Amino acid sequence: MARKKEPEAQPEKPVEKQLEAESVIVSAAKAIGSTAGKIAAMAGAHTTPPRPKIGKLAAKNKSRLPRKQKKAQQKLAAASRSK
Repeated sequence: MARKKEPEAQPEKPVEKQLEAESVIVSAAKAIGSTAGKIAAMAGAHTTPPRPKIGKLAAKNKSRLPRKQKKAQQKLAAASRSK
């Protein structure tokens, strides 16, 4: 049987400092983005133009015959053509 290797001890990185630095950058970016959005909204700029609404498909008002009646009509039509 193969032996399992023991995981080597990895040096721990200062995760808390890294997350704290990222959170400061992220919060600053969010603040800048929100103020830029407010200014753009006040200026009248729209991010996306409103799309026209697309209606539903119209219902078809076709009369549908049962299969036997339809076949009978087709046979009559074919017979009348051949005469």
